[in-house]
Amino acid sequence: MAGRPRIRERTDEDLDELGTILTRVHAEDGYPVEGVASPRAWLTDPGFLRSWVAERDGVLLGQVSLADPEGAETIALWRERTERDIDEVAVLARLFVSPEARGLGTGEALTRAVMEHAREHDTALVLDVMAKDRAAIRLYERLGWERLGDIVHAFDGYPGAPAHCYAWTSSTT
Repeated sequence: MAGRPRIRERTDEDLDELGTILTRVHAEDGYPVEGVASPRAWLTDPGFLRSWVAERDGVLLGQVSLADPEGAETIALWRERTERDIDEVAVLARLFVSPEARGLGTGEALTRAVMEHAREHDTALVLDVMAKDRAAIRLYERLGWERLGDIVHAFDGYPGAPAHCYAWTSSTT
């Protein structure tokens, strides 16, 4: 695999292949910590505003989503530091890259696509990332994301894992 991946909007036709990739990512990295019992449901949360995929030569390499901030734990930390309205922020979510496409700029290209969309719509971004996911943390920090603080990422039946919260606005880069 050579060259930068092509980024495009995700379609329903992508979901099965992305589910397969997600299952491999989970087996290798433990992401998502929620598991992958239902990849399609995890990829199509009703709170998602938009999703993108990276592909090269017709092969999907990964994906990212932009989500409504409602209920996001990171929002409380973000609101402590800004006077912006909740309607002016979205959540970068569900970023993953196939093991074969790592180290080729795929995660960066997907992240930059969301950042560019946010810049065009004057929207701030927030995210949370598991503390164990050091490569993702390095990427966000290199791209100018500001660490807001820490939370415990918990959900039904899972006691929780340490996570870092980050924010980005076009004025931070």
